[in-house]
Amino acid sequence: MTVRLNLRTLFLDHSAALGGAELYLLDLAPAFAPPGEVLLLEEGPFYEKLRAAGIPADVITAPEAVRRVAREAGPFRALRAVPGLLRLAWRVARKARAFDLIYANSQKALVVGSLAAQMARRPLVWNLHDVLTTEHFSAMNIRLAVTLANRFARLLIANSEASKAAFLEAGGRVPVVVVHNGIDVERFAAVDPEQVAALRRELGLRDGPVVGLFSRLAPWKGQHVLLEALAELPEVQAILVGEALFQDEQLYAEQLRKRAAQPDLEGRVHFLGFRDDVPMLMQLVDVVVHTSVAPEPFGRVIVEGMLARRPVIATRGGGAVEIVRDGETGLLVPPGDAQALAAAIRHLLEHPDQARQLAEAGSQDARHRFSIEAMRKGVHQALAALQEA
Repeated sequence: MTVRLNLRTLFLDHSAALGGAELYLLDLAPAFAPPGEVLLLEEGPFYEKLRAAGIPADVITAPEAVRRVAREAGPFRALRAVPGLLRLAWRVARKARAFDLIYANSQKALVVGSLAAQMARRPLVWNLHDVLTTEHFSAMNIRLAVTLANRFARLLIANSEASKAAFLEAGGRVPVVVVHNGIDVERFAAVDPEQVAALRRELGLRDGPVVGLFSRLAPWKGQHVLLEALAELPEVQAILVGEALFQDEQLYAEQLRKRAAQPDLEGRVHFLGFRDDVPMLMQLVDVVVHTSVAPEPFGRVIVEGMLARRPVIATRGGGAVEIVRDGETGLLVPPGDAQALAAAIRHLLEHPDQARQLAEAGSQDARHRFSIEAMRKGVHQALAALQEA
């Protein structure tokens, strides 16, 4: 049963791409909208998903100078964006006056939302989906985010203890509540084996074991680590589900494809791009791997792999260690260690009974701890406490 809060919430997100934060909001918003609404700063697939799901959504397009400010942006680019940022914040503030709360769902949304909240005289909540370290962001962007949160946010909702700890270490002083992401359990219910077999033929997979990595193509996501592990596993194929989202990731994606075309990997690595049939694709694989070389804020695909009853191997660090109990619900390996990853994959393939035990235990644990209703309840309680304060 969906819990609802009598609080008109304006969810603000800068992106219309389907990243982890946007998928989170797609699951969270139905508990609040209507009367709440999602406001995006660009049009794209996420906007279409919201509308298809019957979630009230609107777009106020951000100026080009604002959209170009990246995680690693320097002060000059940021300064050029200020005039457009002020105009954008004013437009958001005008809309926010019809709501009780602005809920910023990204760092760019925090910047815009901080200004808009002051203009509209509305409280601001920031949902932190990132680990604020220099492995992910420039020092300037970290300082800006923490300063804005300390100055303007009433509450911060973090998606993991790792995200919370990084925020506090960076100087955060706002009250922080940890609410882990929730995943739609029903999407990962048992699927028709004949459909799975047909999909395998469609993708041109040969007989033999297959591992799956489900993530956008980005250096810190570590797809290159899997490719090097595959070089030690000549009988194993891999599917890579996801694509580069940002311009600086395009070169990395090209490098991955070049490496996969080399003789030792040729024909064994399948790049599938973005897909809507992830639950079905996970049924194709013998092992789901997670290879991030920097701390993961949460690790949504780890939970999805567990819900799909696949044995999961994840990188030790960040939110992943809050999801996987090493040796009980999955396996953890050091970040960036291709040999350790290859050894873990080989171990699971050679010990199918243990792999099944891990998969079953992982599924039960994920269903209990990471449901959508548990996530909605956590956010509901946090906002209710804010409303009563």
